[in-house]
Amino acid sequence: MVRRRSVLTAAVGAGVAAGLAATPAAAEAAPSFAAADAALRRLLGSRYADQIELRRLAGSADRYRVDGADGHLVVAATSGATALAGVRRYLGTLSAGIWWTADNLALPRRLPAPVGAIEATAMVPHRFAGNDTYEGYTDPDAGFAAWRRDLDVLAAHGFNEVLVGLGTDAVYLETLQAFGYSATEVLDWIPGPAHQPWWLLQNMSGFAGPMSQGLVRRRAALAAQVLDHVRSLGMTPVLPGYFGTVPPDFAARNPAARVVPQGRWCGFDRPGWLDPRGDVFADVAAAFYANQTRRFGATSMYKMDLLHEGGSAGDVPVGAASAAVERALRRAHPGATWVILGWQNNPLAATVAAVDRSKMLIVDGLAERSGAVDRETDWSNTPYAFGTIYNYGGKSTLGGAAATWVDKYHRWRGKPNGALAGIALMPEANRTSDANLDLFGALGWCTGRIDLSRYYADYARRRYGAADRHAEAAWAALRDTAYAIPGDSAEPQDGLFGAQPSLTATSGAAWSPGTVEYDPTAFDAALPALLRVAPRLRTGAAYRADLVDVARQTIDNHGRALLPQLYQAYADADLVVFDQLAAAWLALLDLLGDLVSTRPELLLGPRLASARAAGGDRAEADRLEFDQRSLLTVWGDRAASVGGGLRDYANREWDGLVRDVYRPRWARYLAAVRTAIVTDTPIAGHDWFADADRWARQHNRYRQHPVGDEYRQALRTHRALTGPRHIHVQLRAG
Repeated sequence: MVRRRSVLTAAVGAGVAAGLAATPAAAEAAPSFAAADAALRRLLGSRYADQIELRRLAGSADRYRVDGADGHLVVAATSGATALAGVRRYLGTLSAGIWWTADNLALPRRLPAPVGAIEATAMVPHRFAGNDTYEGYTDPDAGFAAWRRDLDVLAAHGFNEVLVGLGTDAVYLETLQAFGYSATEVLDWIPGPAHQPWWLLQNMSGFAGPMSQGLVRRRAALAAQVLDHVRSLGMTPVLPGYFGTVPPDFAARNPAARVVPQGRWCGFDRPGWLDPRGDVFADVAAAFYANQTRRFGATSMYKMDLLHEGGSAGDVPVGAASAAVERALRRAHPGATWVILGWQNNPLAATVAAVDRSKMLIVDGLAERSGAVDRETDWSNTPYAFGTIYNYGGKSTLGGAAATWVDKYHRWRGKPNGALAGIALMPEANRTSDANLDLFGALGWCTGRIDLSRYYADYARRRYGAADRHAEAAWAALRDTAYAIPGDSAEPQDGLFGAQPSLTATSGAAWSPGTVEYDPTAFDAALPALLRVAPRLRTGAAYRADLVDVARQTIDNHGRALLPQLYQAYADADLVVFDQLAAAWLALLDLLGDLVSTRPELLLGPRLASARAAGGDRAEADRLEFDQRSLLTVWGDRAASVGGGLRDYANREWDGLVRDVYRPRWARYLAAVRTAIVTDTPIAGHDWFADADRWARQHNRYRQHPVGDEYRQALRTHRALTGPRHIHVQLRAG
């Protein structure tokens, strides 16, 4: 028994779900509750943790029970992570909560006893979190404190399985040296940390390197800490498995090997694929797993995506290759589960037919799409987790397909003899949507269908500290617009301010939606409603984070209305109107820059500082900074950025990027358009890649702390867009 002071935030708000029921859950060996106690002290402070006693609850299914007396809560749970979920549920009854980007912890000094015991049992055994890319897009050089915070929050939201790729570079470094490569050659082949996720997916290699032995060692030490923390909470780490990634010249150094060339991915040369049917593959896989286990310990789940995004099998039979990949995993880890992403054509039918489906888990990245109708038929009754990738690239955007998630999940989980075995939260970057984290975590614990009207009203209460009619109205507007996008949209639209300048731009990133999949005028009701929330609720971090995010999205939506007017003024050669609208466009960018500078999660400076701090010397710090800057702008070299379409894939409306990248290039472009109107000539072309690449190689510093007041800037935004001010007039000009 461990005493702690802690508060629970509701994974499911009071009265939102129809009920809770038991389902078997797979668990690692049960650790002590010391890690959960320490997490509560970090999250809530000792005053509250000291009022919470943790007890172990027997049973294999993940469940918790919260009861006790005033000032002495008793949280009984089957694991430390589940205890955190129970505390979060209790916090919700106090109109409080914990999330990724901002918390609301305005609590009474003495924690009151719950009105009746709070109990819940997980409805699905697998509550998986993590996209293959999240480490690159979230903060690739984050230290242990940031990792630990993210993991604590995931545990509090009911997740029990976490993908961790960190440290795999050390495994490859050690493994390949036994197969003819020097350390220097392997370090040259491994990309910088921000780009490593795509190397692990067999998409690319080498960019933003080389790595140093010291950096690999430091990352491996950090990975060991992270994985220890995952296990200490009673969660299951999901580690990368080995499915054949090798340097393209591997066969030249290992004549018995057969390597299938993989061609190119978005302008990058892909690594080779070692034919899994041969003895050399078995030897490499055995070395990989042995090195990985020695460094990080074994787990029960390994993630492998065979032939990801256009990978070529050549003349290798996919079924036989898949069976060989599985055999190698089983030799190293008998009974382990092969986790594979449901994405595009994967898993291939030949793979599903060749493996032990009872020991495979498909984390469905396309569950919300209309083409996903019958996963039992699609995947031959292989167990799968209902998943979402609601954000691509970590872009600044707001919303999700909440109605589709709730409807499909409820129907699919209710299928007789269905194969649905979990949920999978897989945004390409974490810390992107507290609302989506909250709702998706709740799915794994609810028996009945969630009523979204009640859910979002309850979310607003927990988020801001009390029921408030204006907060409820704001979230009703958001529920019916940004959080009601169709499933086929996959993600909400990104902003045009981060797009490469063009009068006909419809998205910042090449694969982002080109239209707004909701009524922007209906969305406009959210900002004034949030501004009218009771003054006593306006000081909380969660309220202020939401206020800025909604104001930011409002500016974005107005920008989308303005750009076609700019195009029309150009087409009409109307210089007077064009000048008015161009000034309005730049004024919106200035307004956006002032707004995002008020929030810590929207600052570029801390992310670049973490990159530099990870370097062992100045040269390495410079490389790591370029690694991160490039990912956020050009993404790769010219071939990948321009030819491969990756430019601005990860565009962010962050302080630093708005002022130093987006505004200058739009100002330059609009000046060129003006010249074209005046001279009656085509718009002059410009090498935008060269500009962004030059910025990515700079080392100027950006602010580390927010400036200004969130409420004042949000109010200023609202007045600028709706009051008798010049931006308002210009937005509606023409």
